Amino acid sequence: MTTAASPPAIVSISPLGMPWETLDPFLFCVHHDDAYPPGNGRYGPDAALLKGRQIGSDFSGQGGWSMYHGEQVPGFPAHPHRGFETVTIVRQGRIDHADSLGAGARFGGGDVQWLTAGQGIVHAEMFPLLHTDKPNPLELFQIWLNLPAASKMVAPHFTMFWSQEIPRHRFVDDAGHATDVVCIAGALPTPAGVTQPLAPPPDSWASRQQADVAIWTLRLAPGAQWVLPPATGADTRRKLYFFAGARITVDGHAVATRHAIELRAGAAVTLVNGGETAAELLMLQGRPIGEPVAQYGPFVMNTQQELHQAFEDYRRTQFGGWPWSDPAPVHGDEAGRFARHADGRTELFPSQED
Repeated sequence: MTTAASPPAIVSISPLGMPWETLDPFLFCVHHDDAYPPGNGRYGPDAALLKGRQIGSDFSGQGGWSMYHGEQVPGFPAHPHRGFETVTIVRQGRIDHADSLGAGARFGGGDVQWLTAGQGIVHAEMFPLLHTDKPNPLELFQIWLNLPAASKMVAPHFTMFWSQEIPRHRFVDDAGHATDVVCIAGALPTPAGVTQPLAPPPDSWASRQQADVAIWTLRLAPGAQWVLPPATGADTRRKLYFFAGARITVDGHAVATRHAIELRAGAAVTLVNGGETAAELLMLQGRPIGEPVAQYGPFVMNTQQELHQAFEDYRRTQFGGWPWSDPAPVHGDEAGRFARHADGRTELFPSQED
């Protein structure tokens, strides 16, 4: 009697581009890793900006960093969104958030901001260089998660996941090598039970249990071996982004750094770090929404007519206007983290080193 072989766990392997290619329900993922120099005392870099940079749209990476759309402070001044969510994971440095709801925040060092744009929001994401006596490294992921048609016009919602609240788990293999998993979304099975994530915003696709959305970061020490558990959804899709390290094996297949690996989500997959440095990966997983996507710039809808309406609504209303005096607000000199929500609620945390 013969038994049919299990299908391979790896669906495809491809080089990482810019931005990273994603699978439904995700729309976009970018990894910013900028080695900013000391600041100039005005939250910008203490460096000449004219040579080799197109200020206002600088993605040059010159010197290991970019100004992006910032003119004096790096970052992304006020810009609109409609129809999806942004999930911003800040591993190093600080981001100053401001939005058309009147909310503001400074976050970083492992914090995550989850912003439901819904029917429309304008926000700024600035990267203030707070230290004048040492470099200001910044590293973050920004992920765009689609909203289903029924939720595209919900009210905007601003959520902070503070680093100390986000579930983290360490797995140690038989040889004593550790794998650290940070769960921004999606429950993680562990020997002690299932680690439950923080609650996503109420209208998010991730808030639906059957959507099987998971956003994890993985860090495998040199020599570490860990089994990535299977997803629960029958039609869930899963992708690993190997962004730092030298080499790993995935289900026995060697993969070099700077590659994306689409996996069969229902399979348990063994990961082994064969390099001499830590291997770091981002995992994005979810059941597809399976609806048409019409996207142009900062708006993501289901039809071209809805896109035209989004632009018309923004021209007419500015999605409520901009309550800040500057299109690129910076929230002062202190490195402490905080959030001031549109309803007046305030969260404060003292300064900490990343």
